Amino acid sequence: MTTMTEASVREFKMPDVGEGLTEAEILKWYVQPGDTVTDGQVVCEVETAKAAVELPIPYDGVVRDLHFPEGTTVDVGTAIISVDVGGGSAAPAPAAEQPAAAQPAAAAPAEEPKAAGSGRQPVLVGYGVATSSTRRRPRKGPEVPVQQASTAIQTELNGHAPTAPEPAPAAAQAAPAGPDRPLAKPPVRKLAKDLGVDLTTVVPTGPDGIITREDVHAAVAAAVPAAPEPSVASAPAAAPASYDTARETRIPVKGVRKATAAAMVGSAFTAPHVTEFVTVDVTRTMKLVEELKADKEFAGLRVNPLLLIAKALLVAIRRNPDVNASWDEAAQEIVVKHYVNLGIAAATPRGLIVPNIKDAHAKTLPQLAESLGELVSTARDGKTSPAAMQGGTVTITNVGVFGVDTGTPILNQGESAILAVGAIKPQPWVHKGKVKPRQVTTLALSFDHRLVDGELGSKVLADVAAILEQPKRLITWA
Repeated sequence: MTTMTEASVREFKMPDVGEGLTEAEILKWYVQPGDTVTDGQVVCEVETAKAAVELPIPYDGVVRDLHFPEGTTVDVGTAIISVDVGGGSAAPAPAAEQPAAAQPAAAAPAEEPKAAGSGRQPVLVGYGVATSSTRRRPRKGPEVPVQQASTAIQTELNGHAPTAPEPAPAAAQAAPAGPDRPLAKPPVRKLAKDLGVDLTTVVPTGPDGIITREDVHAAVAAAVPAAPEPSVASAPAAAPASYDTARETRIPVKGVRKATAAAMVGSAFTAPHVTEFVTVDVTRTMKLVEELKADKEFAGLRVNPLLLIAKALLVAIRRNPDVNASWDEAAQEIVVKHYVNLGIAAATPRGLIVPNIKDAHAKTLPQLAESLGELVSTARDGKTSPAAMQGGTVTITNVGVFGVDTGTPILNQGESAILAVGAIKPQPWVHKGKVKPRQVTTLALSFDHRLVDGELGSKVLADVAAILEQPKRLITWA
């Protein structure tokens, strides 16, 4: 019987599918050991902190091993699947044939037990399984000591998805003592400075006691007054993906929801928010929407009030370009953008995401309608790419679809303004000296007061309102 050589095995590693991401959760495998794969074939779906992404394999061969089961969070750069590209047998080599250097030490207490059928066997000579490369979904188990239960509760309250207990390195079990400086990378130190967090008070969870961005955000969240904690005695040791008790449901915060929460906390504690409101008669805009629906130039396109609101905001930005900017903390500069990547907040089963339309300022109205339709349908299907959510400059959030009149939206990090659109509904309104029922809505504009003062913010909001009241200004102000 012929055996497959290690030289014929290729390891496909978890790629960085979004700028700066460090990990992703394997949602679903589309192949199993023994399956034949071809270059470009999608083998799995993963969820990052930004979106769900399908991963194609970059070569032909036969699947030998899936290193991690579904539901496992894997670090970027870690091998997730082995493929035999030499045409050999797809069956994994017996344990006795594994190189001695690749076998985990029998006495190592930090090694995590293998899940049945996970196939997590080292396949590269001289490499063992990194104990810090994955975090499994915790499983509901028997009652544990009160101290462990309290730790699980604190982990959830701090905004981290609960994980199975793992022995931590000695350096990570306690904060640095004495004159030692806390271990953290420069971007993390800057984040802590911006949020007013003392790194000496932060409990590190990174390798070798390094403080991560999540640790800093957890420290901020812990400082915010929270609801009364549940009884320690009634709390389970660890939570699975989602579970119910008699009186509550617990859902781990991870993936898109975790990233959104961290971004909102960072934005709220970094940018000084100001919100202004205006109520406007949009009867003429609603009539124009109906006329455009019948126009052949918009055949097959979705035409709704959001389309004209987006165009109105783009015109207002062109008239007041300084509102389209960002704050460069390191350089102490205001960066005015000469392009508009218009973000549209979208609610999805995985949480709130904000994909943006690139160079929206350069699009005609039909082109803008087409881009909006594609953005919404892609978001609903859960196929929004990380690239589509990067580089936004301003955002629109439409809370009116839920029947809400208005709100005070929080800025997306790195953006200068966000416009909230309330419900459009008939209201009594003074029109041409008489009280008549008119279609009315309320707009709310939040902006970063470091970049946008009250005069500039008011001009932008007033321009949007004026266009929606008299949509012919889309032409006269163009």
